[in-house]
Amino acid sequence: MTRSEGSKFATYLLEKGLAGMGPLSSATDLAAEYLIDQAYENDDQRVAALIRWETRKNFTTGFITGLGGVVTLPVSIPAALGLSWLLQARMAGAIARIYGHDLESERVRTKILLSLAGDVAKDAMKGLGLRLDDRLTQRAVDQIPGRALVEINKRIGARLLATAGQRVVLKFPRAVPVVGGVVGGSLDAVVCRKVGRTAKSLFRPPSGSVIDAVPTICHARDG
Repeated sequence: MTRSEGSKFATYLLEKGLAGMGPLSSATDLAAEYLIDQAYENDDQRVAALIRWETRKNFTTGFITGLGGVVTLPVSIPAALGLSWLLQARMAGAIARIYGHDLESERVRTKILLSLAGDVAKDAMKGLGLRLDDRLTQRAVDQIPGRALVEINKRIGARLLATAGQRVVLKFPRAVPVVGGVVGGSLDAVVCRKVGRTAKSLFRPPSGSVIDAVPTICHARDG
């Protein structure tokens, strides 16, 4: 997988995931729905509810699209993978906004991609001269030089595409289509929950710190 393909794919996930597409609202609008809801005592509760809701949505999407199909992307991959990554990018962006981050920030966008990358995130940063601990922490990512962010984005995009084949094998047992849908939906839900937790760890303000919030506009939840 070339770096050029990885760059295009990463850009696509960020643009479409954060801006929304089809019936999906933008990450900013999704976050606004939770921010104005007074039923939550704090942002941690809002994020927890968001992750639960998006995880259920990812299971349903994974089940429906787990029977086959292709989503329009810079590269050809199964619909379930493409749609799952877009949903997860939108969720990670909404988590960032709930915690007051600017989605136009390059570092915030890199953190969104790192949330999606999961276990391959550390591998994507090898060879860049970055000193990282065993765990990918907010503090470690905040110390990455700005000039390295674009290269990291390219590498994450390429790594995600490289792992697509493995995900396809796990998600789609072709012999029994209905089983394939259940497996696909379950895997999407597990991955979505992990993405949400990683995003929370990368965007949640440390105790005692304050982040300047960007104004939001509320729109109706897309369901």
